[in-house]
Amino acid sequence: MHSDACLRYLALDIGARRIGVAVSDELGLTAQPVLTLDRRTNRREDLRSLARLCRRFGVAGIVVGNPLQLSGQVSPQALKCQAFAQELGELTGLPVHLWDERLTSHEAHQILYQAGHARQQHRRLVDQVAATLILQSFLDSRSQWTEPRDRPVS
Repeated sequence: MHSDACLRYLALDIGARRIGVAVSDELGLTAQPVLTLDRRTNRREDLRSLARLCRRFGVAGIVVGNPLQLSGQVSPQALKCQAFAQELGELTGLPVHLWDERLTSHEAHQILYQAGHARQQHRRLVDQVAATLILQSFLDSRSQWTEPRDRPVS
């Protein structure tokens, strides 16, 4: 089901213990949470699990949350995420986009709290919600720069 029209993306919120996963619709307009992957001790297993998800959803690219410090400086966690993202890109052959994720986990907690989820449930859901927020932000920024399809691009 691969076609040039497929603009589906997989997004990741990578943490030390869990990876939140979200995916966009085929038009690349909206993001939905998919699952929270519990990290294994072997990072190759994590990479292979994510590569399988990329194939399952037929994605055109991967968006990885880049946890910069509030100042914009690269944090130690950002370096780990960037290295992981590079390995995932090499394994899947897909383009990987690093996306500024500052404050998305905080925003995800706020959304879950407002939706009435108990604090104990947040841990299972917050990574998925953060991945969804990262992906939606990425998709929204792309739609601002996309040329209308009926105009030729010179």
